[in-house]
Amino acid sequence: MGEIKSNFITNEIDKDIEKGVYDKDEIYTRFPPEPNGFLHIGHAKAICINFLTAKKYGGKTNLRFDDTNPAKEDTMYVKSIKEDISWLGFDWAKELHASNYFDKMYAYAVELIEKGLAYVDDQSYEEMKKNRGNLATPGVNSPYRYRSVEENLKLFKEMKEGKYETGSKVLRAKIDMASPNMNMRDPALYRVVHEEHHNTKDDWCIYPMYDFAHPIEDAIEGITHSLCSLEFEDHRPLYDWILDNLDDYKEKRPRQIEFARLNLTNQVMSKRYLRQLVDEGYVDGWDDPRMPTISGFRRRGVTPEAIVNFCEEIGVSKSNSLVDSGMLDHFIRDDLKLKADRVNAVLNPLKLTITNYPEGKIEMLEMENNQDIEGGEKREVPFGRELYVEREDFMEVPVKKYFRLFPGNEVRLRGAYFVTCNEVIKDENGEVVELKCTYDPETKSGSGFTGRKVKGTIHWVERTTAIKAKARLLEPLFNTEVSSENFLDTVNTDSLNEREIYLEPFMKKAKAGERFQFVRNGYFSVDPKLTKEDELVFNRIVSLKSSWRPPKK
Repeated sequence: MGEIKSNFITNEIDKDIEKGVYDKDEIYTRFPPEPNGFLHIGHAKAICINFLTAKKYGGKTNLRFDDTNPAKEDTMYVKSIKEDISWLGFDWAKELHASNYFDKMYAYAVELIEKGLAYVDDQSYEEMKKNRGNLATPGVNSPYRYRSVEENLKLFKEMKEGKYETGSKVLRAKIDMASPNMNMRDPALYRVVHEEHHNTKDDWCIYPMYDFAHPIEDAIEGITHSLCSLEFEDHRPLYDWILDNLDDYKEKRPRQIEFARLNLTNQVMSKRYLRQLVDEGYVDGWDDPRMPTISGFRRRGVTPEAIVNFCEEIGVSKSNSLVDSGMLDHFIRDDLKLKADRVNAVLNPLKLTITNYPEGKIEMLEMENNQDIEGGEKREVPFGRELYVEREDFMEVPVKKYFRLFPGNEVRLRGAYFVTCNEVIKDENGEVVELKCTYDPETKSGSGFTGRKVKGTIHWVERTTAIKAKARLLEPLFNTEVSSENFLDTVNTDSLNEREIYLEPFMKKAKAGERFQFVRNGYFSVDPKLTKEDELVFNRIVSLKSSWRPPKK
């Protein structure tokens, strides 16, 4: 696995080490997903930043599930998150849950109450929202802000004992309702939620808010640098306020540093939107290969190395930006180039008969599995009188600079012979159903023939030995930029095109998850979910053509 480039985060860590705040071997990060959905490509960037930053210093990274919202969390998501991180190639030092610290968090909340820094509020959500004010006007103190310490301790204990309904009371920090930072206007620390928790079951009916739990979790675990996405920058003063006011964390404690999230063109990077696509049947699950989830990329056939290399290349930034999705496709192609065998597959078949080739004869032609690998493996491919070629490789009335098959034209069959199109057979509807051709036996590939040259080379499969399969030609779920207002209206209804294809018999051995380059058609992978013993199903990972080019150095 690669190494992270120097960036503003590593620069800050270097300063902390130079000042003696931390020793180099103390550097400790964490990746803290909430188990309320599957991870997406944006999370892959956060994973890389946390794990590779710690690796740079010989440090460690924890995997911590921030499970403080029982209504939306599930062990299914815990399992999928662990699979995704492992698949990307990262190992965590400890697997932890925020819920493991609920007793300690409760004690810390009591400590804040005893210090007069927290109070129980009976206002409704709507009242609190109204009284919070806005950026132009200060908030209004809650009428319950002046309760005594004793009353607050009693009410908070009763909240814990289940005496109050969901949403009826919250514990709030007592900070400043006139603060210019809205997050500091007496933020909620705890709320009543009567929901079974996936980890603690019915042990609790009050749950800490993320902003309260987050710094405490980091501090308990000895995290040195809490690396968060940029939306938490305004939350940092609250992060520090909580640790400032707890007696256990007066000395060494975590430091929060924020980085920009990954945003890709024509992609949805929101769990809420992704869940809606799943729930409303626009895709066949979180791992649908059109989804930007890590499990979707895995099922599509993308390699973990491609994703990590992409994340390393885009780097770490302080400001949000939009990355061209074509850049990710470029890294996928670049990684597969030397890994995928190149095979003949015809996606839109047209029969081609070589009229002067002996009937019943099948000869085996030797082809390299991957021409870019010197000394690589080879295989035998059957060739005979009847073939399938791509329908797109024939044009009855050719356009200018069209060098493939048309009446009277000669082309090379890849790895085989020159053939000339002599006759076009059509059905009663006028559709071309067969090409009659002749071949030149002296032009066999590898024979050293130099008599003449042709400008076009096309691929093929031998008809009688070809195996049928299914190809899923995947396109982006969104062809335009996505906004919250027209989210579902912009779904690309043509994002999945399934068709029957023909493959050379070598592909009978293809196994779930294996990747291949279908010559001239793109990179494909065997779908592990849909493939059956009697039917191979392939997902197109990425086409061969790219509109994105790496910048010149």
